[in-house]
Amino acid sequence: MAQLTVDIGGRPGIDCRGFCEYCYFKKVRDVQAFGCRYCLPFKKGCDYCSRGVKEKYSGFKDLKTIADETLATLQSTRDDLSKVTISGGGDPSCYPRFTDLIELMGSTGAPLHIGYTSGKGFDDEKIANLLIDNGLSELSFTVFATDPRLRKRYMHDPSPDVSLKVLERLCDAVDVYAAAVVLPGINDGKILERTCEWLEHRGAKGLILMRFANRTEQGLILENAPILKGQRVHSIDEFRNIITDLSNRFSMKISGTPLWDPEIGSPFAIISEPDLIDKLPRIQRRASVVSGNVAAPYIDKVLKARGLTSPIIAVEKEIACLITIEDLKKLDPAGLEPTVIIPGRAFVHLKEAQEVLSRDGNERDVVRGPEVLTADAETSMGMTREQVLALEMHGFADLIRTINMYGT
Repeated sequence: MAQLTVDIGGRPGIDCRGFCEYCYFKKVRDVQAFGCRYCLPFKKGCDYCSRGVKEKYSGFKDLKTIADETLATLQSTRDDLSKVTISGGGDPSCYPRFTDLIELMGSTGAPLHIGYTSGKGFDDEKIANLLIDNGLSELSFTVFATDPRLRKRYMHDPSPDVSLKVLERLCDAVDVYAAAVVLPGINDGKILERTCEWLEHRGAKGLILMRFANRTEQGLILENAPILKGQRVHSIDEFRNIITDLSNRFSMKISGTPLWDPEIGSPFAIISEPDLIDKLPRIQRRASVVSGNVAAPYIDKVLKARGLTSPIIAVEKEIACLITIEDLKKLDPAGLEPTVIIPGRAFVHLKEAQEVLSRDGNERDVVRGPEVLTADAETSMGMTREQVLALEMHGFADLIRTINMYGT
């Protein structure tokens, strides 16, 4: 069975009826290329780390272009379609010819999945029936809060009552996974509880809560911090406790990113499975493993159980895949092994990293580790515990093999 992803294009903040107050892309600046896993060894900067990370795309594609691209893909696919996913840099609900787009994709006969929408483009309640009639089976819907006044104020939704009516109808008919960026003092506390009650009563399958980021170390790497001046941010422990409490009180699945998924125990569900950890390869060489400060303690436990003698190096950046060269510049090279392993998806060019981490005169080799070691809530929402554990076993085995291959 084949899956088809339909990219409709679009630009954040422009092709979505304006930036939400908390939007990550609201203050993005034209920063220089970071360097990344896709760069050539001798050149820092590629399309992904210079343009893609900022989602600097043109506007929505016209419907004919989408139709031609879809037809070309279908003609090259021999298997039957199991799902058609509609996605883009802009919000699909704001696509100018949304009705035609849905009818076109519905004609494939495959279940439709909208990877993300804020619902800000829905001005007519009848759009819900159009989606259902054309085979919509799954939807990710950013709700923020089910209080229409808050949606209007913080999402700039011009018709919040209609958006919520559409969401209500879809909750009753398809698999709806709601999402909300949590702003302390605004849509948390009692407001968040009422949002959960509203969603569960109407049949939503789950709710992903996203911890608001407002500082560089929390992931704002595009010189876009702060997004909201003076806005408090939940600590990692505070946020985890909120997720745990809500998960215990509601039957629908509630999880959070960057952590956590109480139902599965991820990220790093493997921590509670010592028998699985024992099945990982033994570490036979030494290397310094660099990670973000959220993941570092978990990685340290797993690798020490397999024989790692060097401590995991945690940078200030909370999320490992958002590590940049600035994070590496803050490390003391004197505490590093001759081999340094950085996260696979870190926004760092290896040649520059090697120069920075060898600035004490001791030459060091810098190697990329696996791209993924675990699953955050956006990934685990559609996974079983067994699937998450299998992903983690694969990722840690790959990391250990990297240590044993390149370490000293």
